[in-house]
Amino acid sequence: MTTALIYLLVMLLVAAVVFLLAALVFGRGEELAPLPPGSSPTRLPADDITGEDVAAVKFQLTARGYKMSEVDWVIARLGGEIDGLRARVAELESQLDARAQQPTGGAQ
Repeated sequence: MTTALIYLLVMLLVAAVVFLLAALVFGRGEELAPLPPGSSPTRLPADDITGEDVAAVKFQLTARGYKMSEVDWVIARLGGEIDGLRARVAELESQLDARAQQPTGGAQ
């Protein structure tokens, strides 16, 4: 009888240790409040995206990887930013070329 009682106590002790280890590793079961539908925790500035902004982007993980809608949104934003910057560079280069082609008002 005492042997069965010792086995039961050891089993309870092992179960308690396993439970405590699992609680430490996986947390205490708290859950964050769900985001409203259609919202995303992914953030980028409205203008002037820098390399640091891109490096700091974090995506939600889903069962199959990252949330595709968030990745698509970031790629679209970065693509728009690049297109805007290239358009501005082209505009400035054309202004520079126009100024270079103007005759100077110097000697005649």
